[in-house]
Amino acid sequence: MAHVIFLHGASSSGKSTLAKALQARIEEPFWHVSIDHLRDAGVLPTSRFKSGDFRWSDSRAAFFEGFHTSLKAYADAGNNLILEHILDNDGWLPTLRGLLAGHDVFFAAVHCPLPLLIERESARGDRPLGSAKRDFETIHVGKTYDITLQSTAETEANVDSLLHAWRSGIRDSSFTRT
Repeated sequence: MAHVIFLHGASSSGKSTLAKALQARIEEPFWHVSIDHLRDAGVLPTSRFKSGDFRWSDSRAAFFEGFHTSLKAYADAGNNLILEHILDNDGWLPTLRGLLAGHDVFFAAVHCPLPLLIERESARGDRPLGSAKRDFETIHVGKTYDITLQSTAETEANVDSLLHAWRSGIRDSSFTRT
């Protein structure tokens, strides 16, 4: 059984910062996996999507099906994962719940105030403007978490809280409830 620490929050909420700090402190080896890694590594033909050669809307479903299935493969092979992801599609939670069944999934909400999200999104420049606001308004609705973190807290304090809750072994989230 692999361990999966799932960091769920709006675009620009601080998931990557938290994941890096967590990976540096946790006592077992964990892969840090995110869509951003694939984009930044050049896996996706991002410039061709931006230029209009290809339509992201035509490729999105297959991309995420492959990404989600790869998470199962990584975990099934015995790799622990720190996953940062945005569940912006209602079907993804049940899909991932099924794919990761049999693994220890710890589901963590990462919250950030909307004005700060908008500021970060604008500064990054690699997201469609407005996606952070849309995420802020929708992605946490109807989900239950093992822990809720505020990105305005010190990163190390959030890591401490997360590790304490994760080590407790108590799981009562959307991944353990059906």
